[in-house]
Amino acid sequence: MAVPTRVVHKRRAAITDLPLYYSGHLLKKSAGEKDFAKYYGELRGCTIFLYTDDTQDTYTERLELEKLKSPLLDCPHQSKTSNVITLPLRTGEVQLKIDDFKIGEEWRGFILTVTNKEIPSTVQLLPGQKMALEDTLEKEKKRQTPQTRPPLPPRPSHLSSTEPTTSHPSNKDTSDPKMPVCFHDVTRQEAEEMLEKNPEYGSIIIRPSTLPHNYAVTMRQIKPSGPVKKNYRVTATSSGFVIELETPVTVPSLNAVLKYFLEKTEHRLHPYVKSQGYDTRIEVPPLPKCVTIPSKAPKTVPWAQVSPMVQSQEKELLPPVMKAAENNYLVPDAEIAKQGVRQFGSELEAVMRLRRGVMYSSDDE
Repeated sequence: MAVPTRVVHKRRAAITDLPLYYSGHLLKKSAGEKDFAKYYGELRGCTIFLYTDDTQDTYTERLELEKLKSPLLDCPHQSKTSNVITLPLRTGEVQLKIDDFKIGEEWRGFILTVTNKEIPSTVQLLPGQKMALEDTLEKEKKRQTPQTRPPLPPRPSHLSSTEPTTSHPSNKDTSDPKMPVCFHDVTRQEAEEMLEKNPEYGSIIIRPSTLPHNYAVTMRQIKPSGPVKKNYRVTATSSGFVIELETPVTVPSLNAVLKYFLEKTEHRLHPYVKSQGYDTRIEVPPLPKCVTIPSKAPKTVPWAQVSPMVQSQEKELLPPVMKAAENNYLVPDAEIAKQGVRQFGSELEAVMRLRRGVMYSSDDE
């Protein structure tokens, strides 16, 4: 599946970090070579990047045009089918050949514009193409103009210029929320060793620099040719943090510095954060000192402090309880009632008998 062109251009921009002015297919031949080789070229800044095809992310060769003399057009009025541009470089002469004459004139116009810093008058271009050259010239002048930076704040008087790096103002606690998670108080060599030994932790470290009011960003990138280590300087100023690139970038904080590098690398790199270990045992926390554990012995309730009550002497005394004699049984109340009835009946019968006898004796008289 082919990669979209815009994605490829975005990846190339992240690698080169230079503005794109012109691009297209061309043929290239160096000194000593017999035949031309096919390439896809991009003019970024004052450099021509050559790719094997238009889908390759990493360039194969680059041609620096900063100190190049005026490029020559071989026989411009005799050949209308192709265009050959000769570039006298330090490493030797290089020839670029474009099959289409009009496209070759555009290549020649852009190369002359970025090298001579003016619109060439000998190139045959249309009005729209000349407007594109004017826009390119304005961007290139702005890119190469050194930008004025705000002066560094004065250093505290109690810090001498010869003090060791251990007293660097950036050597603060990494738990500070204003510091990035990948900030480590290490040197360049230590940072590179950390990234090399533990690539699974991440590939970006922000560290203090040996210079006062400076930081550094150490990165480790994996490329087809192997791992590459890079270091970038970051200067702390009163207006923010300046990332020292070809085109300096100012951001408000170190966290913004980390965000800028993550965006420029399309989040293919990650901050270097050590993995945290996990516990395997659960322990009961001790009780607070204010809590006491009661003993197993029962509590002794103190007697209430109440004055004794005075009993009245007028209260009737109950009759003493009769105790049964030994080897005798107590008669229940029901039995006592039955005995009383029988005794009363015998007495009544005796009285009636006596009364009859009195009545009979009186009748006989």
